[in-house]
Amino acid sequence: MSTPQFSCRNLVVERLVMDIKIGIKHSTRELSFDSSASAKELETTVSSAIESGKKLISLTDSKGNVFLVPTDSVTYLEIGAEEARRVGFIA
Repeated sequence: MSTPQFSCRNLVVERLVMDIKIGIKHSTRELSFDSSASAKELETTVSSAIESGKKLISLTDSKGNVFLVPTDSVTYLEIGAEEARRVGFIA
C-alpha cells in the first residue's frame, strides 16, 4: 500500500495597481485609493468628465468600491506609478 504524495505549490498572484490621490476643494483631506486602471484610463476619465461638464466623476478602486466625486470640487489628480503587488502565500 502506497502513501499518497502531496505537493505544495506556491500561490502568488501579481496585480498591477496604482495609487490615486484626488484633491477636493474645501477639504483638508484628499481622497486616496488604489486602482487597477491604467494611468491613461484614469486621466481620460477625469479630463473628459471635466471638459464635458458632467456633475460627477465615477471612479472604481481595486476592491470594487465606487467613488463619486463632484467635478467642480476636484483641485488635482495625482496618479502614482504602476507597481506590481504580490498577493498570496508561499508554502
